[in-house]
Amino acid sequence: MSSKPILFSGMAPSADSLQIGNYIGALLQWKEMQQANDAIFCVVDLHAITVPQDPAGLPDHTRRTAAQYIAAGIDPTMSILFVQSHVSAHTELAWILNTITGFGEASRMTQFKDKAAKQGTEAASLGLFAYPTLMAADILLYDTNVVPVGDDQKQHIELTRDLANRFNSRFGETFVIPEAIIMKETARIYDLQNPESKMSKTSASDSGVVWMMDEPSKTAKKIRSAVTDDDREIRFDRGAKPGVSNLLTILSAFTGTSVELLEQRFAGRGYGDLKGEVADAVVSTFEPIRSRALELLDDPSELDRILAVNAERAEAIAQPMLAKVYDRVGLLPRVRR
Repeated sequence: MSSKPILFSGMAPSADSLQIGNYIGALLQWKEMQQANDAIFCVVDLHAITVPQDPAGLPDHTRRTAAQYIAAGIDPTMSILFVQSHVSAHTELAWILNTITGFGEASRMTQFKDKAAKQGTEAASLGLFAYPTLMAADILLYDTNVVPVGDDQKQHIELTRDLANRFNSRFGETFVIPEAIIMKETARIYDLQNPESKMSKTSASDSGVVWMMDEPSKTAKKIRSAVTDDDREIRFDRGAKPGVSNLLTILSAFTGTSVELLEQRFAGRGYGDLKGEVADAVVSTFEPIRSRALELLDDPSELDRILAVNAERAEAIAQPMLAKVYDRVGLLPRVRR
C-alpha cells in the first residue's frame, strides 16, 4: 500500500466549460498535487443537482467536465477520476452522517445561507441544506488525509472533521480526520467586466468570464476588453486598482512570475501591453487543453469507459468503508443468496 497521503477533491458539472478561476484555483494545483498524493478527483454531479439543472444537458456537462480534468493534466491512471453518482456509497454514507448532524450546525453553514438568501428560503431545497453532509461523505469514504479547498469551503471541512470525530467517539475509530489545504491566493480570480466580484460560472454576464473551452480568439478579445481604470500605472492594489490587480494575478498564475516582478517589468508601460501579455499567456495554455478535451469528447464511449474503470477503483475503496460504517451503527447485514 502506498505511503502517500490520500487527497480528495472535486468540482460540479454546472456549465459547458470550466472557467479560468477553476483552472488556476483547482486544476493547476491538482496536477501538481497528484504527484505527491494518492489523489481522488470527482465530478460531483450529485452536488450539482442541489440547485436546478437541465436534465437534458447534465450528462454532457458531466462528460465535458471530466474531459477538461484530463486535458488539464489529471492522469486517470495515476489518480482516480470518477463521477460521484457512479458510486452509490456517497449518498448512503451521507444519510448516516445526516443522522448525527445537528439541525443547528447545518443551519450555520454560510454557503447555504448565502444561496438560500439569493433563491429565497422557500425555494432552497433540502438537498442544498444537506450539501455539507454529502461533501463530508465524499471525503470520509476514502480515508482522506488532505482536502484542497478554497476559503469558501473551509467551514464544510470543519464540519466534516466534527462529524468524523463524533462518529468515532460514538461508534469506535472508523474515519480518518482530514485536513484542509487552503488553495493559493491566486485562486481568487475576478470578473473581467466587474473586478469587484469573483469570476463565476453563474456570473450575470458572459463577457467577464474566461472559459477554458472558448475559441482562442474569443478568449483574447475578452481579456483585451477587461475593465481597468483611468490611471496608467500598472501596480497591484486590490482596493484602488481591482481590474489591473486581477490581470496581474492571472498573468502571475499562468507564467509563474511573481506579481512584484511583473510590476517591475511593466513599469512605464500601458494597460494594452499588460492585456496583450495576459491574452497570449492564457490562449497559449488553454488552446492545447481545449483541443485535447474536444478530442476526448469526440469519442464519448472511450471517455465513459475511462470513467467506469475509475468508478470501479473508487468503489473498491468506498464499499468496504460503507460496510464498516453500517456494522458500527448496528444495521442488519443483508444475507446474499
